[in-house]
Amino acid sequence: MPRLAAHINDAGITLLNGEKILYREPGFAVLDDDRLTTGNEAFARARINPRRIQHRYWSNLATESLADQRFHHLSAADLVSRQLEQMWRKEAHNSDGLIVAVPSYMQSANLGLLLGIAGEIQIPIVALVDAGVAATRREYQNAVPVHVDMSLHATSLTRLAQPGQVQIERTQVVESGGVYALYEAWIDAIAEVFVQQSRFDPLHTADTEQMLLNRLGGWLSEASSQEQVELQIEYAGRSHQAAIESLALIAAAAPVYQDIASNLRALYRAEDTPAIQISDRVARMPGLADMLKARVGGEIFVLEPGATARGALSRCRNAGIPEGGLSLIRQLPWDQSAIALQVEGHKQPDSGVPTHLLFGSTAYEIGNSPLVMGSQEGEIGRFIALAADMPGLSRRHCSLTRINGQCVLEDHSRYGTFLNGHSISGTSVLQVGDSLRVGSPGYEFQLITTDESHG
Repeated sequence: MPRLAAHINDAGITLLNGEKILYREPGFAVLDDDRLTTGNEAFARARINPRRIQHRYWSNLATESLADQRFHHLSAADLVSRQLEQMWRKEAHNSDGLIVAVPSYMQSANLGLLLGIAGEIQIPIVALVDAGVAATRREYQNAVPVHVDMSLHATSLTRLAQPGQVQIERTQVVESGGVYALYEAWIDAIAEVFVQQSRFDPLHTADTEQMLLNRLGGWLSEASSQEQVELQIEYAGRSHQAAIESLALIAAAAPVYQDIASNLRALYRAEDTPAIQISDRVARMPGLADMLKARVGGEIFVLEPGATARGALSRCRNAGIPEGGLSLIRQLPWDQSAIALQVEGHKQPDSGVPTHLLFGSTAYEIGNSPLVMGSQEGEIGRFIALAADMPGLSRRHCSLTRINGQCVLEDHSRYGTFLNGHSISGTSVLQVGDSLRVGSPGYEFQLITTDESHG
């Protein structure tokens, strides 16, 4: 009997066999009286019966009762169980095993609970694989890959090492950087356009609000390929039209996009050539891939739909449950041809190169010799002396140097240096507008540039 693979991403739980995707439905649940349904059926009522909808049960998988009084007799585990059961009974009649790719935000307790749920409803899970590892089927030669995927309420960034195979090196979860937050922003922007252009408010009724949500995917696809999107909604026998600039949709998403880009930059060291591997879902977000390339540099590689589950199935098809039980697979061999990136010609970030570090009312020039920050001045380089009684501050904490036309930050401390609020790993390339923090609560620095053409 064939093995199947599932990718647990609540923006679209995916189940596939070796040939095709069998199931791809979001992590939504709706409770009507005593009837509990999940997936597309629940999503189709998300704005019609919002008080009967749950959509955080995968990201908050636990056995405690849900806070909502309508769901107080249920837990997130109950909702996960129902969706898994509905998926499995519908599509997996003749399978003898399921390989599951799981997101990086799932901890050991979540995974143990998932296995317990699967066992109770007789789903034979034979392997658990980290989603970033499962999705990465080839070596990126001369580069450092980071896998980017977006779920309902978070974006997962997985930096991958390549010592003869692919394995997790570091993960970062961008909270509140998921599809749901973007949908909220886009629905508000589109509704405002309808009001301005047609005097029709699609948020006035639940039915038309649901129409916006249902049609959003198609409108986003258009926004990715054209400058303007034509909008239309039929309600009460009348058709309402409007148009929105694709740039307006990108602007509405900018706060989420910028947070993702900032986190991604912190995962790369100054010497790295970025290979940014994005899921098809991330690629469908208008303007996001372009922003990541502009802010981080390197190259973007887009995966096909179902790539994560397909990568898990391809390399774990013959997996058997070990005597000690299942554990999370964090490394796998490649099964596709490598791709080589040109180190010397890789795309640099488009943002400006800082010329000065601003601290208080003083701007310190960044040059070819290190500009060091810390609590005790040393013999090498220029120095910004900071108070030694600040917690989390090292004597020689970090330094800034201009190297090959870039402004490079290097962390020398035991406590970490924070770029735009995110801890860097060793070194990082800085851009105009960045902020640095050292110590706790710490000192804040801004990266600026002077306009030499204006004096």
